[in-house]
Amino acid sequence: MSWNLHGTHAREGDLAQLVGLRYKNFIFTLKAGEKLHTHRGIVCHDDLIGKPWGSRIYSHKGSPFFLLQPALGEVLRSLPRNTQIMYPKDIGFILINMGIGPGQVVVEAGTGSGSFTTALAYAVGDTGHVYSYERKKEPQELAGRNLKRLGLEERVTFKARDISEGFDEEGIDALFLDVNNPCDYIPQVRKALKPGGFFGSIQPTTNQVSTLIHTLRMHGFAFIETVETMVRYYKCEPGRFRPVDRMVAHTGYLVFARPLVEITSVYDLEESMPEEDAEMPEARDAD
Repeated sequence: MSWNLHGTHAREGDLAQLVGLRYKNFIFTLKAGEKLHTHRGIVCHDDLIGKPWGSRIYSHKGSPFFLLQPALGEVLRSLPRNTQIMYPKDIGFILINMGIGPGQVVVEAGTGSGSFTTALAYAVGDTGHVYSYERKKEPQELAGRNLKRLGLEERVTFKARDISEGFDEEGIDALFLDVNNPCDYIPQVRKALKPGGFFGSIQPTTNQVSTLIHTLRMHGFAFIETVETMVRYYKCEPGRFRPVDRMVAHTGYLVFARPLVEITSVYDLEESMPEEDAEMPEARDAD
C-alpha cells in the first residue's frame, strides 16, 4: 500500500478517495480486480488505476464520482475506531505548536484507536520515530492495523505498559499525554524529555487543566499555554454563503509547556525575579 501524494496518476496499491456530488466519500486501497460497492452503484478498481487524480468516473448505475488523493484529515476521520479519536482541528495545532516534523523522536501516551499516532507517524517521516504507550494491548492492535493500512507501521513502536513506571526513552524531542490525570506522570515526563523539549496534553475540563498547570510549575516547566481550538465550516454556495448548521465546538483544552534546565519549581524561580518580570515564564499574550 502506498500513500503517495506526489504522483499524478492512480496506481495499484495507492490509497484513493472517491467523492460523490453530495460529498459522500469512500477511502480505500486500489487493487486490480477489486470492486467498490456503494449506495450509488459499483465501481471497478481497474477503471480507476491509471487515471489522473481529479478524474470523473461513473458507477455501473451512471452515478458520477471524482477520483482524488485523500488528505490526512480525511484519512483520520475514516479510520476504524473503538475509542473517541482526537479531531483534526486539534491535531494540526498540536503538530505545529510542538514543532513535530521529520527526523524527530516523539512519545505519546494513550494510543486509543491510533488517530493521533497516525498523524505523528506521518509528521516524523522515514527518519523519525514514534513510541506509543497504552496500558492495554487490545487498543494498540487496532491502531497497528490502521497504521499498516497506510504503510506507516515501521515508524511506530507500541508499548503496552503503565506509564507510572516511567518511559524507556530519554532525551526525546516531544511528549504528548492523552490520559486521565496527566498530573500524576509529570516527573516521568520530565525525565524522558530533552532539556527545553515540548510537552503537550489534552484535557476535557477546566479543573483538570488547573491541576495540571500547577503540577507543571511545581516540576520546573514554564512557558505554559492553554488553548481551545474552534473551527467553523461554511456552505460554499455563492448565492447562499453562510455557516453550516452544525459544528464541533469544545473537544478539549490543549496544554503546552517546556521543561527548564536546573529549575525544580517555577514558583521558586519567580520568587528570585524582579517584580516586573515575575510572570515571565508564562504564556505569551495573544497577538
